[in-house]
Formats: sequence, C-alpha cells, structure tokens
Amino acid sequence: MPRTTRSPFLLAGLLAGAGVLHVTVPKVFDGTIPRVLPGTPRAWTYASGVVECALAAGLVHPRTRRIAARATAGFFVGVFPANVQMALDWRHRPAFPRAAAFGRLPLQIPLVLWAHKVARAEGTSRN
Repeated sequence: MPRTTRSPFLLAGLLAGAGVLHVTVPKVFDGTIPRVLPGTPRAWTYASGVVECALAAGLVHPRTRRIAARATAGFFVGVFPANVQMALDWRHRPAFPRAAAFGRLPLQIPLVLWAHKVARAEGTSRN
C-alpha cells in the first residue's frame, strides 16, 4: 500500500486511539479542558472523544474522507487551546510531564498539515 494511501488510515488510527482513551480514561484529559468553557470538563472530554472517533470513521471511508480530513484539521486547531491550558497548568510539574505538555504544542502544526494533505490528496484522486 503506497504511503499516500496509508496516510488517511494512519491518521484515522491516531484519532480513534485518542478518542477511545478520552472515553475510557477521561480523568487524564479532564484537566486539559480550558476552564472558560461552559459545563463540566468531563462532558467536554467525552464529547472530544466522540468527535475523534467520528472523524476517524469519516477518514476511513473514501466517500467522506475529504470532508472528514478538513474537519480533522479544524478539530486540531480547535483543541489547541486545551493544549495551551495543559502546558500552563503543568508548568510547575516535574520536568518530564512539563516537557510533554509543552512538547504537544508544536505537534499540532504537523497534525493540521497532515489532515490538509489527506484532504488535498482525496480531492485530486476524485478528479
């Protein structure tokens, strides 16, 4: 399977894995929810897990891949504030968790670009 063919499936796997973790071990993610959001952090944790799983499903099917890839890019941009919140909240933790929290921030860029690449590739394969 060529790399460009695998790419949507790898991205879907990443999202599905994260989604399942959000739903099965939500406590880990509750602390990343920005406090300015209405409702409980747990509700947002579950919601983001469900969205991640739905995006993963959309990426797997060729008919929905392009729109799901675009939505995935938007999702990665949308959750960036949670990653910033986590980094700020964890700035006084021990070195490893602090580094992990801050290390997540620049990782959003390649994730957004990856999702855009999947959307573009799907757009060109349909022409």
